[in-house]
Amino acid sequence: MEWSARPLKVPFRLSDSLHHKLNMYALGASAAGVGVLAMAHPAQAKIIYRPANESIGPTTFLDLNHDGINDFKFINTVRTSFRRPECSQGTVGNLAVYGVNSANKIFGQSVWASALPAGSYIRPTGKFLGQGMARAFAACSEPEGRDGFWAGGSGRGIEHRYLGLKFVINGEIHFGWARLNVVTSGGTIQATLTGYAYETIPNKRIIAGQTKGNDGMTLRPASLGSLAAGASATQASRSGESGTPNH
Repeated sequence: MEWSARPLKVPFRLSDSLHHKLNMYALGASAAGVGVLAMAHPAQAKIIYRPANESIGPTTFLDLNHDGINDFKFINTVRTSFRRPECSQGTVGNLAVYGVNSANKIFGQSVWASALPAGSYIRPTGKFLGQGMARAFAACSEPEGRDGFWAGGSGRGIEHRYLGLKFVINGEIHFGWARLNVVTSGGTIQATLTGYAYETIPNKRIIAGQTKGNDGMTLRPASLGSLAAGASATQASRSGESGTPNH
């Protein structure tokens, strides 16, 4: 019996150049996959903003994040004040804002809440001491009196100013703002809430007037061709907060 001879299998050797290109292609595909995953789950800051047009009555509550739990309480009262025998009586208006629980605070350098201009930082290093907003009183022929950062001249308003707010969501500190117009006249105060917002990431600052923002790190995979040519696998870009002051 004759046995047919079979040729031995000889391993095929890739050229160094082709081997390098295949390795780079595999590396690029892997990096691209990682980049796609990173883009699918970015860690993003998000600001929730709601416009409003609500008069502040004797007692008005504000639920910043609409979770059914009141965060702040506005008090706007007018009372009769008996000044002295020769002046029968006067009126005193008082506007204040309080945290519904002890952890919720209002930005202020003193017992008066600050009337912040747009662009002001509201952040962990701020002083949250304020509660009173404005007090106005008038009696007989005496000049009208006013106290507080939210008390303008008689008949003149404090418009488009902001309360800086610190409050708790699920045990974590968040920052927000409330925009109001306030007018004092005699011994009365009229206040209107025109909008409010908060930052969804705990302990992250917000800017008064800021209605949106995105601080998420986004990975953008480069093309496989550029990877094979030796380009870096990904680019990282960080977007800034809208309206962030340059300081």
